Amino acid sequence: MMNRLANRVAALTGWPRRLVWLLSGAAAVLALPPFFIIPALPLGFAILLWSLEGVKTRKSALAAGWWFGTGHFAAGFYWISHAFLVQPEIYGWMIPFALLGLGGGLAIFPMLAVWGSWQLGKGPIARAFLLASFWAIAEFARGHVLTGFPWNLLGHIWAIDPAPMQFASVVGIYGLSAVTALFATLPSLWVVGRSGRFCAVAGVLIAVLLWGGGAIRLSGVPDVATELADAPSNAPVLQVVQPNIPQSEKWEKSLEDVHFRELLAMSRRPDNLPASRQRIVIWPETAATFFLETDPTRRALIAGILGAKDVLITGAPRTFPRKSREFQVWNSVEVIDGLGDIVASFDKFHLVPFGEYVPFRSILPFPKLTAGRTDFSAGPGPATLHVNNLPPFSPLICYEIIFPGAVTDDQDRPEWLLNVTNDGWFGHSAGPYQHLAAARFRAVEEGLPLVRAAYTGVSAVFDSYGRFQKELPLTKKGILVSPLLVGKNHTTVYYLWRNIPFYGIVILIFVLVLGYQQVRKSPGTKK
Repeated sequence: MMNRLANRVAALTGWPRRLVWLLSGAAAVLALPPFFIIPALPLGFAILLWSLEGVKTRKSALAAGWWFGTGHFAAGFYWISHAFLVQPEIYGWMIPFALLGLGGGLAIFPMLAVWGSWQLGKGPIARAFLLASFWAIAEFARGHVLTGFPWNLLGHIWAIDPAPMQFASVVGIYGLSAVTALFATLPSLWVVGRSGRFCAVAGVLIAVLLWGGGAIRLSGVPDVATELADAPSNAPVLQVVQPNIPQSEKWEKSLEDVHFRELLAMSRRPDNLPASRQRIVIWPETAATFFLETDPTRRALIAGILGAKDVLITGAPRTFPRKSREFQVWNSVEVIDGLGDIVASFDKFHLVPFGEYVPFRSILPFPKLTAGRTDFSAGPGPATLHVNNLPPFSPLICYEIIFPGAVTDDQDRPEWLLNVTNDGWFGHSAGPYQHLAAARFRAVEEGLPLVRAAYTGVSAVFDSYGRFQKELPLTKKGILVSPLLVGKNHTTVYYLWRNIPFYGIVILIFVLVLGYQQVRKSPGTKK
C-alpha cells in the first residue's frame, strides 16, 4: 500500500503536485506544539521525499522546497494574524500580506535544503539523509540570518514530555533538531527495499532512544514533587502575577490606573506566607505601561505592598538616555525594592521587527504594532542582575528566550532565568504554546531553572530539567506562588560546548552519505 502511495505521489505534476507539497508542509506542523501529533512529521516529509522521485529539473526541486516551506510556515505561524486584529481598523488589511510574506519568505530556507538534497543525493537513501542535514543547517541559518527567528524548530516536537527534551542539554536545540530531522526523513525509506526498511526502522528508533535516554537521566534526580517538598524553609518565594488584561485594553490611558491598582491587589502577600519569607513579585512584560523613573507616587504604592526584603520585578518602558541626548525608549525590566527605589534594570536587546521597531524606516512607511510612535532602542545584550540578597538572574523579555546560546552572560553566569512576556498579541491560538515550548528548552540547555511571567499566559516555573513546577493556563487571571529553587543547577555539555555537537552531527551525516555513495559507485557493488 505504501509503495502504491509513494508511486502515485511521485507521478504527480503541475498544480496537483504543488498542492500536495503545500499540504504536506502544513501537515508536518501538527507535530509541533500544542498539537504534538508526532507521526505527522515523518508523514509530511515522506510525501515530500516521495515526490522528489518524480522531480527532473532544478527548478522543480526548488519549487518543491518552496511550496512545502510555505505550507509549513504559513500553517505554523497563522497566529500572527491575531496581532493585526487588536486594532483591525488600522492593521487588519495587512493580514494576508503578513501571512504570505512570512510564510513565503521563510520558505527560502527549506527551498535551499530540498534543492541541495535533490542535487547531491544519488538515490532516495542519500537524499533522505541529506535532506535531514540540509534542513538542520537551514534551521540554524533561520535562527541567525538578519535578526534571526528560531521559532518552531523541529526539535520543539519533543516538548511533549521532559524525557526526550534532555538530549538538548548535550547538543542544544539545533542538535536535537538535526536528529529530529532524521526521524522525519528516514521513515519514508520503508518503500526502498531492505536497506530502506533498515533506515526507516532506525528513524523510528531515534524517538525511542531520545525518550529512553532522557528517562534514564531524569531517573537519577528527584521528581518535581520531591523538589518542592524539600525546598529550604528560607528559599525566596516567587509570586508571579498574570493579570490577563486584554491586549485591546492594556494601553488605554483611561484605564492605566485601574490596571495598576489591579496589579497591586494581586501582588499583596498571601495570607499563608510568613512575614519573614522574602518574596520576589514578578509582573509581566510592560505590565507597567508608564515610566517608573518619573513616577515616584506609583513607586511608593509598590513599596507599600512589599516587605523590607521583598522586591518587585516588572516589565516597563524606560526613557533615561545612555549615550546620547536624543529621546530614546527601551523595553525594559526594572527591579523595585521595599523602599520604592529602582535598584536594577535591563533593556531588551533582541527587538521584534515591525513590532518594536520598523526596519529601514526611511523607506518603509509602515507603523509598528506596539504602542507609541517612537521605535524602541536595543539594549547591549544578555546581563546578569545582582539585586540585594537574591540569587543572580538573567532577565529576558518576550521572544529573547527563544534564542539558544544567547540568554546568559557567559562571563557572569546567573543562577536562574527570568522571562517576562506579553503573549496577548497571539490570542487564544497555538502561538503562546509554541513560545512556551521554546522557552523550556533554555532551562534544559543551560541547566538553570526558568521563571516565566506572561501577561495573559502561560506563566510557569520550570526546574533546571525543563519540568513544570507550577503553571497558570492561558487566559486565566491569577497568581502563581512557588519557592525559587536554585540549588539544583548543573553545568551542561551544551553550556560548555555550545553548538560544537550540532556541527559534529551535521558533518557526520555528510560523511555517512559520502561514504555510502562511494560504496555504491565501487565496481561490483550491487545496486
